[in-house]
Amino acid sequence: MAASELYTKFARVWIPDPEEVWKSAELLKDYKPGDKVLLLRLEDGKDLEYRLDPKTKELPHLRNPDILVGENDLTALSYLHEPAVLHNLRVRFIDSKLIYTYCGIVLVAINPYEQLPIYGEDIINAYSGQNMGDMDPHIFAVAEEAYKQMARDERNQSIIVSGESGAGKTVSAKYAMRYFATVSGSASEANVEEKVLASNPIMESIGNAKTTRNDNSSRFGKYIEIGFDKRYRIIGANMRTYLLEKSRVVFQAEEERNYHIFYQLCASAKLPEFKMLRLGDANNFHYTMQGGSPVIEGIDDAKEMTQTRQACTLLGISESYQMGIFRILAGILHLGNVGFTSRDSDSCTIPPKHEPLSTFCDLMGVDCEEMCHWLCHRKLATATETYIKPISKLQATNARDALAKHIYAKLFNWIVDHVNQALHSAVKQHSFIGVLDIYGFETFEINSFEQFCINYANEKLQQQFNMHVFKLEQEEYMKEQIPWTLIDFYDNQPCINLIESKLGILDLLDEECKMPKGTDDTWAQKLYNTHLNKCALFEKPRLSNKAFIIQHFADKVEYQCEGFLEKNKDTVFEEQIKVLKSSKFKMLPELFQDDEKAISPTSATSSGRTPLTRTPIKPTKGRPGQTAKEHKKTVGHQFRNSLHLLMETLNATTPHYVRCIKPNDFKFPFTFDEKRAVQQLRACGVLETIRISAAGFPSRWTYQEFFSRYRVLMKQKDVLSDRKQTCKNVLEKLILDKDKYQFGKTKIFFRAGQVAYLEKLRADKLRAACIRIQKTIRGWLLRRKYLRMRKAAVTVQRYVRGHQARCYAKFLRRTKAATTIQKYWRMFAVRRRYKIQRAATIVLQSYLRGYLARNRYRKILREHKAVIIQKWVRGWMARTYYKRSMHAIIYLQCCFRRMMAKRELKKLKIEARSVERYKKLHIGMENKIMQLQRKVDEQNKDYKCLMEKLTNLEGIYNSETEKLRSDLERLQLSEEEAKIATGRVLSLQEEIAKLRKDLEQTQSEKKSIEERADRYKQETEQLVSNLKEENTLLKQEKEALNHLIVEQAKEMTETMEKKLVEETKQLELDLNDERLRYQNLLNEFSRLEERYDDLKEEMTLMVNVPKPGHKRTDSTHSSNESEYTFSSEIAETEDIPSRTEEPSEKKVPLDMSLFLKLQKRVTELEQEKQVMQDELDRKEEQMLRSKAKEEEKPQIRGAELEYESLKRQELESENKKLKNELNELRKALSEKSAPEVTAPGAPAYRVLMEQLTSVSEELDVRKEEVLILRSQLVSQKEAIQPKNTMTDSTILLEDVQKMKDKGEIAQAYIGLKETNRLLESQLQSQKRSHENEAEALRGEIQSLKEENNRQQQLLAQNLQLPPEARIEASLQHEITRLTNENLDLMEQLEKQDKTVRKLKKQLKVFAKKIGELEVGQMENISPGQIIDEPIRPVNIPRKEKDFQGMLEYKKEDEQKLVKNLILELKPRGVAVNLIPGLPAYILFMCVRHADYLNDDQKVRSLLTSTINSIKKVLKKRGDDFETVSFWLSNTCRFLHCLKQYSGEEGFMKHNTSRQNEHCLTNFDLAEYRQVLSDLAIQIYQQLVRVLENILQPMIVSGMLEHETIQGVSGVKPTGLRKRTSSIADEGTYTLDSILRQLNSFHSVMCQHGMDPELIKQVVKQMFYIVGAITLNNLLLRKDMCSWSKGMQIRYNVSQLEEWLRDKNLMNSGAKETLEPLIQAAQLLQVKKKTDDDAEAICSMCNALTTAQIVKVLNLYTPVNEFEERVSVSFIRTIQMRLRDRKDSPQLLMDAKHIFPVTFPFNPSSLALETIQIPASLGLGFISRV
Repeated sequence: MAASELYTKFARVWIPDPEEVWKSAELLKDYKPGDKVLLLRLEDGKDLEYRLDPKTKELPHLRNPDILVGENDLTALSYLHEPAVLHNLRVRFIDSKLIYTYCGIVLVAINPYEQLPIYGEDIINAYSGQNMGDMDPHIFAVAEEAYKQMARDERNQSIIVSGESGAGKTVSAKYAMRYFATVSGSASEANVEEKVLASNPIMESIGNAKTTRNDNSSRFGKYIEIGFDKRYRIIGANMRTYLLEKSRVVFQAEEERNYHIFYQLCASAKLPEFKMLRLGDANNFHYTMQGGSPVIEGIDDAKEMTQTRQACTLLGISESYQMGIFRILAGILHLGNVGFTSRDSDSCTIPPKHEPLSTFCDLMGVDCEEMCHWLCHRKLATATETYIKPISKLQATNARDALAKHIYAKLFNWIVDHVNQALHSAVKQHSFIGVLDIYGFETFEINSFEQFCINYANEKLQQQFNMHVFKLEQEEYMKEQIPWTLIDFYDNQPCINLIESKLGILDLLDEECKMPKGTDDTWAQKLYNTHLNKCALFEKPRLSNKAFIIQHFADKVEYQCEGFLEKNKDTVFEEQIKVLKSSKFKMLPELFQDDEKAISPTSATSSGRTPLTRTPIKPTKGRPGQTAKEHKKTVGHQFRNSLHLLMETLNATTPHYVRCIKPNDFKFPFTFDEKRAVQQLRACGVLETIRISAAGFPSRWTYQEFFSRYRVLMKQKDVLSDRKQTCKNVLEKLILDKDKYQFGKTKIFFRAGQVAYLEKLRADKLRAACIRIQKTIRGWLLRRKYLRMRKAAVTVQRYVRGHQARCYAKFLRRTKAATTIQKYWRMFAVRRRYKIQRAATIVLQSYLRGYLARNRYRKILREHKAVIIQKWVRGWMARTYYKRSMHAIIYLQCCFRRMMAKRELKKLKIEARSVERYKKLHIGMENKIMQLQRKVDEQNKDYKCLMEKLTNLEGIYNSETEKLRSDLERLQLSEEEAKIATGRVLSLQEEIAKLRKDLEQTQSEKKSIEERADRYKQETEQLVSNLKEENTLLKQEKEALNHLIVEQAKEMTETMEKKLVEETKQLELDLNDERLRYQNLLNEFSRLEERYDDLKEEMTLMVNVPKPGHKRTDSTHSSNESEYTFSSEIAETEDIPSRTEEPSEKKVPLDMSLFLKLQKRVTELEQEKQVMQDELDRKEEQMLRSKAKEEEKPQIRGAELEYESLKRQELESENKKLKNELNELRKALSEKSAPEVTAPGAPAYRVLMEQLTSVSEELDVRKEEVLILRSQLVSQKEAIQPKNTMTDSTILLEDVQKMKDKGEIAQAYIGLKETNRLLESQLQSQKRSHENEAEALRGEIQSLKEENNRQQQLLAQNLQLPPEARIEASLQHEITRLTNENLDLMEQLEKQDKTVRKLKKQLKVFAKKIGELEVGQMENISPGQIIDEPIRPVNIPRKEKDFQGMLEYKKEDEQKLVKNLILELKPRGVAVNLIPGLPAYILFMCVRHADYLNDDQKVRSLLTSTINSIKKVLKKRGDDFETVSFWLSNTCRFLHCLKQYSGEEGFMKHNTSRQNEHCLTNFDLAEYRQVLSDLAIQIYQQLVRVLENILQPMIVSGMLEHETIQGVSGVKPTGLRKRTSSIADEGTYTLDSILRQLNSFHSVMCQHGMDPELIKQVVKQMFYIVGAITLNNLLLRKDMCSWSKGMQIRYNVSQLEEWLRDKNLMNSGAKETLEPLIQAAQLLQVKKKTDDDAEAICSMCNALTTAQIVKVLNLYTPVNEFEERVSVSFIRTIQMRLRDRKDSPQLLMDAKHIFPVTFPFNPSSLALETIQIPASLGLGFISRV
């Protein structure tokens, strides 16, 4: 097909653009031959008329299909041209964040100016062993290819890294060397690879500097040869350097720095060891301040100095030499500060006591005056005389700078020499890989001698590169038998001839340097005369006579001639060098030793480095000879020689090319400047590679790949069994021009553009098929939609009509109802109006009648009250008149009676005075006296009675008087009140009148108040209603808040539960980590043990064969046994007789590790014994105290207790005596004596046996008595309790009342006294206990108070926080509390566990002692002896003939047993024919018999031999899965048997009674269980490694590359780096291969009887390996990240899940290990456009890290045109959403990770007595017991 036919409508092309270099546009109409204008539409929518060149009529470049954009290899593009290359690089760099791209044999590396996580050790491991085309482009892939080709072809390799300054050359070279150091390792223990890497910081510090383009620019070229031995391990390295930029030492442009080492020294000036250097800030020195940028952002020069010093130490540069280097460097800085003052125009001087000069001389150890003299003078020598001439200030400054440059160059060379010495190896080098880090093509505004040399080197390298590319193309064509036609390519030999040929630029420069008066101007004129108009590549600028232009392969460069001669000569004064050579500082003369040596121009120094600078010093004496000539070599001449040597080295190796590209000049991360990129692509030869490829057949497909991709273009009849013939037939139909393709042996070769044409045909075919499918589907969907709509319309009509009818009926019903409602409503309204009127009338009537009635009532009431008032007033007036009258009458009567009494008294007085009266009266006085006397007495009596009555009457009178008086007072008060009332009545009448007025006023106010009250009531009601509404709202808010609080409480609870679950998971993870760490240590130990065994075998082979006869064993010799083999000293002492009898028997070596373990165990047991002894003493003290208390009790009870205690003590002493006698008897029986004495039939033996029997019987009786006494004591102690004592005392008190006898009362009193004492003591004890409890409660209260205060403080703090922080704080507090509680519970649990373990140990000890007491006498008696003994026939077991589950073997048969059962056993026969785990059962039954015999040496020897034999078998056949699986199963079964029959309750739960009888009785083998567990872990890890080695070659091919579902994914065109075909050819692994292998593994493990839980763990590990390797390859392969591949992976994973279901292993955790792979496959298939998609991806991919998610999205590549790429904005959205996720920054999964293994206890139901030993095992020497 003609190329012009592809320019159809909508075809996309590239057109030149001054800004973007190339712009994409789309054709608006088809191109026809002869058209001069193309109608185009740009991407921004603008239309453009593109005019074709009338001369060339070249059409614009066509754009590649979108599915080819972003390819790993630029040669895979259908259209190979500059815009396609540029666009592909930009898409990969900007959109996919991929910095590496292949371009044929070249790796293009774009500097990202950002740290990327793609250089870790996991990435190195992923690329190790992979083909270069099988992984994404990477510097590691190039390094792996070089390493592999070196090993495969046995040819030296070179990696050529080139590019501009700042493009990343040094970093790329560094990573390549790191790869070699990591993959190969070193052949010795000297860590050569670390030294190779350590050379980088040294060379960077002395050879790198900051420039405007790069912060760490290499200012020299270097070629590092990394040497390898025959096993391709690093043994050493060698470095060669080229063209150090010495001028940077004395001058730096703006924003640039000097070499890093100077700034590192200044930053470290304050260190004590640097005080003598007298350094300071970098701005204080002329040589470091010129650039004005002494600090690099993000770089700490002090830390860099520390790294440089550490690297020097690692490379063997001593501290003294390091300080010498720093002294010289500091001296250079001080030399730069030396200033000159002009005396006149031709001379200058240095000020006296110039501090910089004196400091320089002190540091260099030279004479200050001499150096000062020669800095200002120079020596001129003629044939006869020598002159000393002063120099001007400018010349002196130049001489000073030249000296500084010379010293630095010498120091640089010296350091390189010492680095090479440190990297040199004494082992012979077999091959090497060279890494060339050299400057790329450079062009600046002003180009000088340095740029000329750099571009000259690049011309040579480009020529070599072109020839190599041309050669590879030719080899490819010849290999495929394609007709070879010469391809025209750019040959830059004319440019090289212009520079280096005779009379070339370098020759003319050297010639001019030899001329006495040669200048840059004269040299320029010679150049013009020689080459101008004679060489097309040489030009002269129009406006300059001091410059020239050379047309290089990359671009034209204009060089300024100024400075060329001076830089080429590199002149330094000889006298200054002599002064330095005479230095007292020993290191300084060493730098100038090579000045006196003659060096061949084509040879290197002893270190392999070609020196680039030589100082042309004219000696004052001596004949001119070879040495003088060599000293006159110019820099250009030296550089040409070293470059020739480099080219010879490169031509002798296989080169690999890395071209570093600088994307922008501003060091912005991931920013692509098209102009700068195109310049560098042109300069580095990438476009030349593309051009050479495009000139031939750039696109190449295998027949199978072509068939798979373009099967859609074929018809069924075209498909033949022969794929090659099918492809030929199809191509002849599709492409008519046969020149557009060629058929090779294995590939089809296409011209440029043909693949795009085929892709267009394929896309059209697929588009037509899609349109047809869409047409059919859409028709079916629309018809289906129409039928649904028709059915729906009918249904809707039916429902609508029904609805309308119902609505009409409803209308009628409503009309009737409305009429009825109106009728009743009108009636109701009239009736209500009537009722209202009637009620209003009644109310008016009631109010009116009430008013009239109230008025009438008031009138009656007033009249009634007036009458009452009149009545009371009149009555009061009448009573007052009566009282006055009565008073007057009584007063008159009193006055009259007083007058009459006075008269009578007067008469009586007169009678008393007369005598006669007395005489008359005395007559008869005596008689009368007597009578009177009598009367007096009677009267006295009467008087007394009367007096009593009088007294009573007086009391009555007084009371009556008081009463009357009170009545009087009351009446008086009432009178006064009446008077007052009368006055008040008047006032009240007045007040009533006032009140009436007030009442009227009040009534009016009341009305107004009532009105206001009504208004207020209404307002209040309104307010109440509002308040109610607010209250309702508040209640709702309260309920909402309560609900929110409840929800928050639930959330808090859930959060706490989640956190607890997370903490539990974290603890489980920590446990697994600890377990994994322990198992890794075991793995490391086993590796070291194997290495030790290997070294020991080598030592054995190296040692001479010992002479026969006496053999001496070295005491320091370590045996080949395991670390767990041991032999105790007791066993050795017991085994002495057997050793004397059998000297050939081997000594079991003592294992110190287990001996230390046992020693530690003995120490623990002694401590426990001491604790138990202390506890026993404490118990005895308590018993003594209790005895003392018991003595205070009643005498009878105390006597009984004393008697019982004495009896118990007596029994205990007798028991001890019997034990001693029993021990003596045992010793007597065990002592060696004459056989006739100790024979079973001997009398002495019988006597001893009888005594032993009687003692045992008596001991049993005593035991029973002791038990009875102890039970009685316990019962008595229980009887004497406080409650019982109180009841007893009560009974005693009751008895006292009944007792009459005095003796009984006394006894009762004594009893009461004792009881009181007892009660007092009990009260005292209770008081103490209560005090203790109270103290404890106080402590608790105090702690609770503190806790309460703390809670209140927390609550106060929380209340001040916002709600979110409050919840968070409460959660944190709750978590802290729960954590503390958990820790307390864990401590309690640990204490309980310790107590349980302690009690178990005590129980074992007691059980052992009881066993010794009961059956100890039977241990040393054989069954035969028991039969012969007539005394104790009852001890003969009746079931001895039955099999007891034990196997007996002789000691000497142990090695035979181990050999037949372990070393020579074939697992296949045992697994198929016999029961699983048979060797383990046999070994355990042998151990049981040794335990039964109580032979600890036999037990240890058997277990040790078993463990060591298993290790030997695994070491010998460790790569056989069947063997490893077999012994893993048997080791676990042996471990389970030791647990099951250990006698521990935890392991005996599932045992039968018969199995419990088979438990071990004498030995605790817990230590050996740990040993066997460790051995099982080692076997498991070895099994995993075997699994990984078998599965690894299958995984990538079966899971990723093979198409299980054919036709889902099409193969995209690939470039020169061909990948492994995804079509299942012969020998290619598929998913079925993996499943078959998994079935094989599972069946083998099941046949061997492996524990189901262990099988689950193995399967989980297998699936993890499958998932990790698959995901890692997916993350490193761009071609695998597509939608169809995601479907393929999910299908493959579903097949693996189906396999798990078939095997009932879904609960093994294996499926979870595939979760990252499943999520990656889902990520490839989900929609990736909107924010919702981003949210779904973030929630879905929780098993993937952020780096993995972003990597997959960046790598996502459409396979067909119907797919779309992931936009950059979407990826950024994902990154923003995942920025808070805390996960590992590691990109790849650790495929070498091994999950920690556990061995859950799995008891066996198999009875040991039923096991039969097959004869095939060759174990006839063991017998059943």
